[in-house]
Amino acid sequence: MVERSGRATLLLQEQPSGTVIRLRHFQGHQPHSSPSLSWTGRYVAALVQQGAQRVPLIEDRATGALHRLPLPADRTAVRLSLAPDARRLAVQVAQAGQWRVQAFDLAGLLEPDLPGGVAIQGGGPGAPP
Repeated sequence: MVERSGRATLLLQEQPSGTVIRLRHFQGHQPHSSPSLSWTGRYVAALVQQGAQRVPLIEDRATGALHRLPLPADRTAVRLSLAPDARRLAVQVAQAGQWRVQAFDLAGLLEPDLPGGVAIQGGGPGAPP
């Protein structure tokens, strides 16, 4: 997160080159907090302020898709954490003065993002048991 024009802005920057990587969907939103990346950086998750609510968003940089994860109106998102393989997202929420963690199973929504050289278990036809 960096501050630009008085607003907290999500910035993804390659290292060591310093090249700034454009995030299509976060440009028009003011990220509030808690950016999180998958293993390869394919998925970027953050909380953004939309009206009076903080909303978890996930951008798939490979496909350009944006995923908005709805929370009940009585819960305020505080921070989030994306699993390295992008299969789950944990969102810390405040509800009626108490802290809770709401977990999202993203298996049906996102492809797994695995680090280089890691094989997906289960294979296809002819794979060893």
